[in-house]
Amino acid sequence: MQPPDLIDLAVRVGPILLFLVAITVVAELADRIGLFAVIARWAAVLGRGSVLGLWLSVVLVASAATAVLSLDTTAVLLTPVVLVLARRLGLSQEMFAMTAVWLANTASLILPVSNLTNLLADARLRPEGIRFTALMWAPAVAVWVVTVVALAVVYRRRLGGRYDVPSPFRADDGVLLAMAAVVCAGLGPAFALGVDVTLAASAGAVILVVGCLLRAPRLVGWRLLPWPLVLGVSVLFVLVEIAHAYGLTTLVTALVGQGTGWADLLRLAGVSALGANLLNNLPAYLAIEPAALDAPARVAALLVGVNAGPLITPWASLATLLWVGRCRAGGLQVPWTRFAGLGLILVPLCLVAGTVALAVSG
Repeated sequence: MQPPDLIDLAVRVGPILLFLVAITVVAELADRIGLFAVIARWAAVLGRGSVLGLWLSVVLVASAATAVLSLDTTAVLLTPVVLVLARRLGLSQEMFAMTAVWLANTASLILPVSNLTNLLADARLRPEGIRFTALMWAPAVAVWVVTVVALAVVYRRRLGGRYDVPSPFRADDGVLLAMAAVVCAGLGPAFALGVDVTLAASAGAVILVVGCLLRAPRLVGWRLLPWPLVLGVSVLFVLVEIAHAYGLTTLVTALVGQGTGWADLLRLAGVSALGANLLNNLPAYLAIEPAALDAPARVAALLVGVNAGPLITPWASLATLLWVGRCRAGGLQVPWTRFAGLGLILVPLCLVAGTVALAVSG
């Protein structure tokens, strides 16, 4: 039995934790500057009074925010914006809240930065010359389409009708707003083109911090840094590494099986989703990863399970837990029986669609 190699673990996850800090600073400052509020208000304007048009705009904003700024950004920053927007327009808060949390998880398959699990996988795939987006685009699109269609079916009766178009919202500082928009818009292409994600996110964070210090220093403070989150994630990394040293890999390998056929990939994705809902998606990924490294398609199936699967239990992903707090602060209570019931319908559909797309594209 080999002792856990904590030094090797620190070398592997150090850049990921630095990225987490940098992208959180970017997202928080963009929110404080007013970027998300402006986008949401303009979405209402562009919807031209159509509830369906507004909802589709929110779908696109939530998907883009998740892909470029991570799922936690959508859960924490976009959720309260759409809740306030829905309340002011007299629309269903639940519909927009569920749109945010479902897409925060299921739209997080396309870029390495969309989810911490993706960054962990990318660190394994990149040395083998495998581009993350090239591997994941097909299951990412399939899962996203299933999610949007499922939302449209569930809330079909609330998507009709009209609302009074509000006036456009303007941020306090147009220069800072433009800076935030350029930084956030530029990160997506940079990540997709293979620029080092930690370097790109850090550069974006520095640009916004310096801009805010020069024009609105009140927006900058130590609370921007997500130290509790970094500490919690670090503890999870260490605990799973210790578990692997004591035989976890053998047990997990027996559960997920082997092979790259569609049934094999679905089994792996299903076990991964189960692990995420029983524990949390991050430790579930870390626990199962060694049993999936024998083929890129198996790593992709693992990501389908731990990214699209955590929509049944409240603790399955950090984004869901954060979303709950934002909903309560916004005066919305979604019963867990309803949340889990809808998740039990959506998750199997996503797993099947994602693994079929993966098998066909491979």
